[in-house]
Amino acid sequence: MPVSTRDACREAWAVSLHSVEALLDPATDAAVRAEWRALLDAGLPSQASHPGATNAPHVTLSGASAVPPEVEARLPGAIEASEARLPLAVRLGPLLLLGSRGPVLARLVLATTPLLRLQDDVAAAMAACDEVPVTLLPGRWTPHVTLARGLQPEEVGRALAVLESVGHPAARDGELVAVRRWDPVAKRVWEVAVAGPTMGP
Repeated sequence: MPVSTRDACREAWAVSLHSVEALLDPATDAAVRAEWRALLDAGLPSQASHPGATNAPHVTLSGASAVPPEVEARLPGAIEASEARLPLAVRLGPLLLLGSRGPVLARLVLATTPLLRLQDDVAAAMAACDEVPVTLLPGRWTPHVTLARGLQPEEVGRALAVLESVGHPAARDGELVAVRRWDPVAKRVWEVAVAGPTMGP
């Protein structure tokens, strides 16, 4: 069931959620990591400050406070049955800020019909989960790749200048090549679907 408080937009990013995430192709992944590194080297908040092996550029498709076993079991089939097939072409577009207090700096991902179809199918499979943030529901979802969290007001301009200085492009074409699950309690990830065989936990 969805979270419907007025702070749900912030809650989607502040709470450590079980999530379903789409991963980028190697070249696009490397390009995003270069932007992470540029922000970190400038002394700014950056996703690069989380060095764990599970930390990878991604597009969050859905999330919840917990995922029941029956939902886990049907996720791979829901993705396999989707009309949106992996690898899925995507375009990373302009920068955007999400939230107003300690906002997230991200790259917008163009909401194409296939991408919206994939997210809709994942959301349908996750519908039985508790506390799905409203920002991850179809029609409310803004696809993006996070670059930094918790920016202070005075850091926003600096972050934009840093990305411009390293040749931040207006758009970048790539692909989504896999879908994974992140479990924040066990602190582990596993592939749910790839551009090939489907894998489970």
